[in-house]
Amino acid sequence: MQILDKQKQPDDSGFVLFELGFRPFFLAAGIFAVITMCLWAAIYLFNIVLPMQGMSSYEWHAHEMIYGYALAVICGFLLTAVNNWTGMKTTNNQTLALIFGLWLVVRLCFVFAAASLWVAVIPDLLFSLLLLAAMSRPLIATKQWMQMAIVSKILLLSICNALFYLGVFGLVENGVFWGIYGGLYLVIGLILTMGRRVIPFFIQNGVGYQVTLFNSKWLDIPSMVLFLGFFISELFLRNHALSAWLAAGLFVINAVRLVGWHTPGIWRKSLLWSIYLAFWCITCGFLLFVMAYWFGLSPYLATHAFAYGGVGLITLGMMSRVSLGHTGRDVGQPPTVIKFSFAMLFLGVIIRVLMPVFAMQHYQIWVGLAQLCWIIAFFVFTITYLPVLIKPRVD
Repeated sequence: MQILDKQKQPDDSGFVLFELGFRPFFLAAGIFAVITMCLWAAIYLFNIVLPMQGMSSYEWHAHEMIYGYALAVICGFLLTAVNNWTGMKTTNNQTLALIFGLWLVVRLCFVFAAASLWVAVIPDLLFSLLLLAAMSRPLIATKQWMQMAIVSKILLLSICNALFYLGVFGLVENGVFWGIYGGLYLVIGLILTMGRRVIPFFIQNGVGYQVTLFNSKWLDIPSMVLFLGFFISELFLRNHALSAWLAAGLFVINAVRLVGWHTPGIWRKSLLWSIYLAFWCITCGFLLFVMAYWFGLSPYLATHAFAYGGVGLITLGMMSRVSLGHTGRDVGQPPTVIKFSFAMLFLGVIIRVLMPVFAMQHYQIWVGLAQLCWIIAFFVFTITYLPVLIKPRVD
């Protein structure tokens, strides 16, 4: 598989925002990450009321971080990656602008029309259909059936989002729950699938010396089976004892992977240690899930190890890397300040996930500080990468 790090044809038209999927979606993801977390902080810390239909403010926050922020990054990554894998354009210019515009309309609906969410259904449905078509067409044309497994996860994400709406409208009893947790676990599953492919590749090619990392295929099948079992158990069976045992197996498998992927050189490269630590956050999320069942820890610590640490850190790292590689820049020499973004986000993980274990009585303070770390991290990223994403390739 060709790894997503470079693009052949520069665009000399001057306006390149809709040249490839990563440009508008990564820029929007960075801006959205800042704005939506500021709004969530206002709701959580200062009791600002946002009228909402059929969902709590916590469910609104969860939905927008999954289907707003995370899905924007996934769209930017996959629309660009499929173009790389197949040598065929997924979408650009007017069609890309349309897909992006639909995503943006839905986000505005969840802020300004959250009390009447029916207005978001049609644009969200069109967004999903166009996105799936844009990714599937080149893969089918080039008969890359193995890559369709990635597209299937986007289809499942769309189904989970539809279940969320049905829950909001009172048509499916567990729709909101399935939409939120189904979406979160599908994103984690996508990261585990893609991370298995790209993280050891990036490390081997980025540390600056010859190294062969342990990456056994014998771990892949049990990992997929355990994760599928975990997904079904948590969403449909609600068997927490079974989920805990499955999570324990996933922790062991992924910890073995990460030990095999380690080499000292990663700590000298911010674009390597950021994604490596992100994978550790997901792995420790499975451990925290086990501890929630056996030792009574809050299950939300595991949830935020997955979401804040795993999804947040790996998406920030991948956006930083892909944006450089696809604009003709050296991925081995990222902007110096991006290290600060990664450090702030990882500090936020420690504050949000670990500090409540030792001082739960200050929970609101920890959440507020973690929100601040997130806002600073993505503000720095957005300001730093704005010219990278809106200007033509440097070559």
